[in-house]
Amino acid sequence: MLFFAPIITNNYVVLSEEESRHCTKVLRLQIADTIEIIDGIGNFYIGKISLAHDKRCEVQIIETRKNYTLRPYKFHLLIAPTKNNERIEWLLEKACEIGIDEITFVTTQRSERSNIKTERLHKIMVSAIKQSQKALLPTLNEPIKLKDALAKLNSSNYTKLIAHCIDDGKRTSLLKSIIPNNSYAILIGPEGDFTSDEVQLAIDAGFKPLSLGNYRLRTETAALQVCSIFNAVNEY
Repeated sequence: MLFFAPIITNNYVVLSEEESRHCTKVLRLQIADTIEIIDGIGNFYIGKISLAHDKRCEVQIIETRKNYTLRPYKFHLLIAPTKNNERIEWLLEKACEIGIDEITFVTTQRSERSNIKTERLHKIMVSAIKQSQKALLPTLNEPIKLKDALAKLNSSNYTKLIAHCIDDGKRTSLLKSIIPNNSYAILIGPEGDFTSDEVQLAIDAGFKPLSLGNYRLRTETAALQVCSIFNAVNEY
């Protein structure tokens, strides 16, 4: 069983109360039992339980694997949140399992939601990386307006793409747009798509127009398609 502990000091860690309870009450692990731990910043640990209590489980680290599952490129997904919160949660869970480094929810003119419960989403992300045996917890940013998100990315090293449905003859396919081992920031709009003014604003900020095919997709479906193809191109 894999556990999450963001703070590990001097080869010693105290599991959170939630993780301690799961360790001792659900799995019934005891002193001297061996467990695996990730810290969310790319490191994997093997440790032995030195104190087994449902509110405080202490672990002595006996092996450390640095930069576990880290990769030399990054994928930043910027997406307008859906009206249905369950669809947001589903997307984030699957994106973390497939592979993502950072996610930002952006507010657009046609956005149906601006309030995001990041605390709950953080728990879902932790569960997802544990499920998929990853040691890196993606960065979850607070919701931000589209124009502010574009400004923040202005000085980044990402190749920037915006997926939209306006048939202007300028869009390229996702497969033709992604070069392996390069970092990308990809912008996905709300149900109803970006406005033409928003598309132009993004293009002026250095984003290249992107097509996801001939059919119109739900926001979370489009995001998951982008995530899947990006990781497939990189054979991750």
